[in-house]
Amino acid sequence: MTAASAAVSREMGAKAAVSEELAAAAPAAGSPGAAAAAAAADAIRVVGLEKRYGAVAAVRGISFAVRPGEIFGLIGPDGAGKTSTFQILAGVMEATAGSALVHGRPAREMRAQTGYLTQTFSLYPDLTVGENLRYIGDLRLIPAAEIAARGRHYLGMFDLDRFTGRLAGRLSGGMKQKLALACALVPQPRVLLLDEPTTGVDPVSRREFWDALAHLAADGLTILVATPYLDEAERCHRVALMYGGELQRIGTPDELRGSLGATRLELRTADLAAAEAALEPLRGADRLLLDVQRFGDRLDLLAVRPEEAAREVTATLKRAGIAVEDLQRDQPLLENTFVALLRRLGHDAPQVPMPRTSRTSRTSPTSRTSQASRPDVEAAGHRGAAIGGRGLTKEFGDFTAVHGLDLEVGYGEVYGLLGANGAGKTTAIKMLCGLLDPTRGEVELAGERGGARSRQARQQVGYMSQKFSLYEDLSIRDNLEFFAGVYGVPRGEREAKMRWVMDFAGLAGKELLITGSLPGGWKQRVAFGAAVMHEPSVLFLDEPTSGVDPLARRAFWVLINRLADAGTAVLITTHYLEEAEQCNRLGLMVAGELVAEGSPSGIKSRQRGHLLELSVDRPQRAADLLKTRMDPWRVSLFGDRLHVVADEPAAAAIAAVTAALAAGGVRVTGAREGRFSLEDVFIGVVEQARRQGKVAAEE
Repeated sequence: MTAASAAVSREMGAKAAVSEELAAAAPAAGSPGAAAAAAAADAIRVVGLEKRYGAVAAVRGISFAVRPGEIFGLIGPDGAGKTSTFQILAGVMEATAGSALVHGRPAREMRAQTGYLTQTFSLYPDLTVGENLRYIGDLRLIPAAEIAARGRHYLGMFDLDRFTGRLAGRLSGGMKQKLALACALVPQPRVLLLDEPTTGVDPVSRREFWDALAHLAADGLTILVATPYLDEAERCHRVALMYGGELQRIGTPDELRGSLGATRLELRTADLAAAEAALEPLRGADRLLLDVQRFGDRLDLLAVRPEEAAREVTATLKRAGIAVEDLQRDQPLLENTFVALLRRLGHDAPQVPMPRTSRTSRTSPTSRTSQASRPDVEAAGHRGAAIGGRGLTKEFGDFTAVHGLDLEVGYGEVYGLLGANGAGKTTAIKMLCGLLDPTRGEVELAGERGGARSRQARQQVGYMSQKFSLYEDLSIRDNLEFFAGVYGVPRGEREAKMRWVMDFAGLAGKELLITGSLPGGWKQRVAFGAAVMHEPSVLFLDEPTSGVDPLARRAFWVLINRLADAGTAVLITTHYLEEAEQCNRLGLMVAGELVAEGSPSGIKSRQRGHLLELSVDRPQRAADLLKTRMDPWRVSLFGDRLHVVADEPAAAAIAAVTAALAAGGVRVTGAREGRFSLEDVFIGVVEQARRQGKVAAEE
């Protein structure tokens, strides 16, 4: 069977699976009573749902059912129709056609029993944690004693009971989201709708948030969640892929990965850019490689016939004079499935080359493989570090936000600065780019030292802040004209650069839209384009892809890699740790200090212990039991699977965990040693630092 026919076969099988789901959600044959009974058995039942805004069809006849106590993920690119579906299920919007039932009744009639967290922050920043809870409870006419009791319960569950008197506006992103969840739970809903609830939340808080959701689902709460983070979708019992207002796939994460019928190959070589270019002729829907994606220290290749692909890849690179250092097989990620599916449907993020202008002569393309010699520095005429900090310390009164930071980023390097909320990342970036004077220490930027910056140095720097570097009440064009002027883009080049930003953002022809009216993902694309259209030699990106869907994230990283290949130094922060693997080097911050540094593979290889992946018949009980026997951070629930970090050898650890669970009435149905993810390592590093007395600012 050829790769093309295999893909067609898988596509037909996937379509059949969706058809089965539609049939399950369709009205039951026979008496009206049978149909009503079938609908009532589901917590959520959507049949033929449509939503139109004038001539625009946002939702096109979708059907699906969610079982009681299930965590069901709805994922798709920006504009897929997810938020419209949520608003109909929440009862705040009427459908154009079709039906949406919650526990057998129309969604609008079940608003009092439906909790809903919107994409936009729904708390009152000038009220305390306790006052927000009481306000929501009063709105739902809950007796004061019940509000107090439920508030204590949920604040304790989310480790927020210490902060009852703190203003909501002074909470970190993760704490705000946990408080918003507590507020949604105070009315004790039967169904919980979460529209991208962890955008901007750090990995530690995200894991705590999802552990809480698993507990709630185990207690019978039905949860429908939309997320742009595909590693989060792995934690759902089932997932639906949505595109163009239609459902394309429904199944468990394992079923969706299996539908791809492909294997992921991890390739390590000294020159990733050259290897990527050499393998490009092998990539395509009807070719040997379905996908080639560059990361910070490897290429990920997706192949239907992995043995043949491995041979051809090795031979192709050998002919190009590129040595293969390592080539390993692994299962595809859910993100691989998502991207491959959308590409089969003809949807991909635009790859629009940036117009090369007179400013480009400052730098010349170069390989990023040897940061030690950095020939790009000489080629571009640069001297010194692109970004450097020695002994950087920042104190705000008696609070030290950053303590003794030593960091250096070379031209042509992508450096990721990671840390939990309150770790000091944003403060560090502001000092490094000259927006904030350090209390002590020295900064080097674009070859210049000290606080003062020449006009020439300032115009070599691009900066995208965490809170969008755009003016919400201006049009997109007004914003781009403003930033083109600030960054000194020559007038004769501005129109071409602004057209490029609009094409990159997928908003061509919409220049007059008010920026504040854009969804978050599109704002991020415009803000990113505005920060790089002057082709900076030094670029600071503070969580640039927060809330951006996987295809758009790939487009961001293609451009970031092109800039770095041309000699730009990039310092980036992100809470999405699969994305952090795209960086050449990483630095992990805890409580204002840099506690670990190295390549993504290097940091993972230094992680002590072993990662166990267990399939069990009672997942939540298994997680709860193990957390009483070991450090809670070592145990995490992913749908019906457990991840356990153990210090002893894998075989002995699996035997010990299996025996412990059996004594607690839990049966292990499968066990193997897995590979540490960057998230596992990050959480381990943070927990170790906490045991040494280093505490994040939010605490």
